Amino acid sequence: MNQIKMDRIHFIAIGGSAMHNLALALHNKGKHVSGSDDAIFEPSKSRLNKAGILPNSLGWFPEKITKDLKAVILGMHAKKDNPELIQAQKLGIPVYSYPEYLYEQSKEKTRVVIAGSHGKTSITAMVLHVLNYHDIEVDFMVGAQLEGFDSMVHLTKENDFILIEGDEYLSSPIDPRPKFLWYKPHVTLISGIAWDHINVFPTQQDYENQFSAYINSIVPGGMVVYNQEDSVLTRLVAMSENTIRKQSYSQPVSEIHRGITYLSTEEGDLPLSIFGAHNLSNLAGAKWICQLMGVDEIDFYEAIGSFKGASKRLEKIASGPSSHLFKDFAHAPSKVKATTGAVAEQFNNFQKIACLELHTYSSLNPTFLPNYQNTLEQADKAIVFYDPEALKIKGRPPIEIDEIKKAFQKIDLEVFTNPKDLHYSLYKMNFSKSVLLMMSSGNYGGLDWDKLSQKINVS
Repeated sequence: MNQIKMDRIHFIAIGGSAMHNLALALHNKGKHVSGSDDAIFEPSKSRLNKAGILPNSLGWFPEKITKDLKAVILGMHAKKDNPELIQAQKLGIPVYSYPEYLYEQSKEKTRVVIAGSHGKTSITAMVLHVLNYHDIEVDFMVGAQLEGFDSMVHLTKENDFILIEGDEYLSSPIDPRPKFLWYKPHVTLISGIAWDHINVFPTQQDYENQFSAYINSIVPGGMVVYNQEDSVLTRLVAMSENTIRKQSYSQPVSEIHRGITYLSTEEGDLPLSIFGAHNLSNLAGAKWICQLMGVDEIDFYEAIGSFKGASKRLEKIASGPSSHLFKDFAHAPSKVKATTGAVAEQFNNFQKIACLELHTYSSLNPTFLPNYQNTLEQADKAIVFYDPEALKIKGRPPIEIDEIKKAFQKIDLEVFTNPKDLHYSLYKMNFSKSVLLMMSSGNYGGLDWDKLSQKINVS
């Protein structure tokens, strides 16, 4: 047995979306992978089980940490006092965060990183779609399930490029640096900057400082591709003294005809499966990245027309004779506004119903709530839901319904705090000639998506 197959890697918190994908990638690469977690949900559970690396029991087991381990990879779900982590530190076994280990696996490759407060998953997905369409092999890491890809992490020895979705959140429970500061990109795209993660970055300046540091982490002689329509980002790029090339992009020309968005190109109008100003801007950035990775403009256009989007990014999950249901991961104010606006523009002759769940630390913080002002303005009917149990779990004080209404400044805003009341309201609603947009990183207190989809299918 060769040395690669003998390498033993252990994952603390293996069940996470990113963590289990990395575990599968290393398993497929020939590593001996083990892991632990105190909760593992689908699809992680089934995928780990199929590969034969699902933990036999839930919980933390220090006895799993032995001296023959080559590395321990620590996920954000774990705590600083995790017994397996303590044992690894005691034995002197190298402990890596997810991004740190990813960097270790890509030191010899050309690293292309997609960053930004919003759009990074969609842009990474667009680039991968185009590369896959033209049979161009690259290593990659992306944060959402994509059509045509079995795993969201792919690592090889052979490929020259690695494409990484670069997140600004913390690296691990013992490493408070943003993940993207580990990657040291040769080429990066930054889609925009909108204050987020206030539990970690309490002021907008704190948040912007992370992106300044990221721009300065680009390998000298490298390139930053950036959205020139974002004034904060444009200012930070201009201020950087890093010896890099700087390339801007902006939203391309398009028009909507009979519910389909057409992109204007030199070859003629190209029908797209995606829509919305933010997605068109993402497309413009993705085109630059693809060109820098060797794809001609005409070949990019040939491939991008069939791109349907990443999972939960303005994903159409049901459609009836006169109604549609979209699911979107949007939760930050800028994302909520952009997504609602995209639906309003695309379906101007429909009733637009927007339902937002406040689920994250930021959105459940009373001091942050005013940032949601006018974000649902383009919806004909607006609903906001938050579960008081989520507040308790996150250690947040109670929020009054009047606080929500005052923050959003939306006339006739409906606010629900009881999941059953929300579900009943949605199930009995008349969706004829309507578009329902569901926005959250949560699950609306256990919403039955099949039941809701069926209601849409017959409307």
